[in-house]
Amino acid sequence: MQVIVRDNNVEQALRALKRKLQREGVFREMRARRSYEKPSERRVREAAEAVRRHAKLKKKHLQREGLLPMPKKAVRPR
Repeated sequence: MQVIVRDNNVEQALRALKRKLQREGVFREMRARRSYEKPSERRVREAAEAVRRHAKLKKKHLQREGLLPMPKKAVRPR
Protein backbone atom coordinates (compact mmCIF):
# COMPACT_ATOMS: atom_id res chain seq x y z
CA MET A 1 0.00 0.00 0.00
CA GLN A 2 1.34 3.40 -0.93
CA VAL A 3 0.39 6.93 0.09
CA ILE A 4 1.94 9.99 -1.51
CA VAL A 5 2.92 12.88 0.77
CA ARG A 6 2.32 16.19 -1.00
CA ASP A 7 3.88 19.48 0.14
CA ASN A 8 5.23 17.85 3.32
CA ASN A 9 1.64 17.49 4.56
CA VAL A 10 2.08 14.38 6.71
CA GLU A 11 -1.29 14.77 8.48
CA GLN A 12 -3.18 14.57 5.19
CA ALA A 13 -1.15 11.54 4.09
CA LEU A 14 -1.81 9.84 7.43
CA ARG A 15 -5.56 10.41 7.06
CA ALA A 16 -5.41 8.93 3.54
CA LEU A 17 -3.50 5.90 4.85
CA LYS A 18 -6.05 5.33 7.64
CA ARG A 19 -8.88 5.57 5.11
CA LYS A 20 -7.21 2.98 2.87
CA LEU A 21 -6.57 0.63 5.80
CA GLN A 22 -10.19 1.02 6.93
CA ARG A 23 -11.47 0.23 3.42
CA GLU A 24 -9.25 -2.87 3.20
CA GLY A 25 -10.54 -4.12 6.56
CA VAL A 26 -7.13 -4.22 8.25
CA PHE A 27 -8.41 -2.78 11.54
CA ARG A 28 -11.28 -5.29 11.69
CA GLU A 29 -8.83 -8.11 10.97
CA MET A 30 -6.49 -6.97 13.75
CA ARG A 31 -9.35 -6.82 16.23
CA ALA A 32 -10.52 -10.30 15.19
CA ARG A 33 -7.05 -11.81 15.60
CA ARG A 34 -6.52 -10.40 19.09
CA SER A 35 -8.09 -13.47 20.68
CA TYR A 36 -9.11 -16.95 19.62
CA GLU A 37 -12.56 -17.35 18.09
CA LYS A 38 -14.24 -20.71 18.39
CA PRO A 39 -15.34 -22.26 15.07
CA SER A 40 -18.99 -22.21 16.18
CA GLU A 41 -18.76 -18.49 17.03
CA ARG A 42 -17.08 -17.86 13.68
CA ARG A 43 -19.91 -19.59 11.81
CA VAL A 44 -22.52 -17.55 13.69
CA ARG A 45 -20.65 -14.28 13.01
CA GLU A 46 -20.18 -15.04 9.32
CA ALA A 47 -23.85 -15.99 8.94
CA ALA A 48 -24.89 -12.71 10.61
CA GLU A 49 -22.57 -10.76 8.31
CA ALA A 50 -24.08 -12.50 5.27
CA VAL A 51 -27.59 -11.60 6.44
CA ARG A 52 -26.57 -7.94 6.86
CA ARG A 53 -24.93 -7.86 3.42
CA HIS A 54 -28.01 -9.39 1.79
CA ALA A 55 -30.36 -6.93 3.52
CA LYS A 56 -28.19 -3.99 2.43
CA LEU A 57 -28.16 -5.16 -1.20
CA LYS A 58 -31.92 -5.76 -1.09
CA LYS A 59 -32.50 -2.23 0.26
CA LYS A 60 -30.31 -0.70 -2.46
CA HIS A 61 -32.15 -2.68 -5.11
CA LEU A 62 -35.56 -1.51 -3.83
CA GLN A 63 -34.31 2.10 -3.76
CA ARG A 64 -33.17 1.86 -7.37
CA GLU A 65 -36.55 0.39 -8.36
CA GLY A 66 -38.30 3.34 -6.71
CA LEU A 67 -40.08 1.28 -4.05
CA LEU A 68 -38.12 2.91 -1.21
CA PRO A 69 -37.04 6.56 -0.95
CA MET A 70 -33.45 7.30 -1.88
CA PRO A 71 -31.13 8.37 0.98
CA LYS A 72 -30.74 12.11 1.38
CA LYS A 73 -27.48 13.57 0.17
CA ALA A 74 -25.28 14.94 2.94
CA VAL A 75 -24.44 18.60 2.50
CA ARG A 76 -20.83 19.22 3.44
CA PRO A 77 -19.88 22.78 4.34
CA ARG A 78 -16.81 24.11 2.60
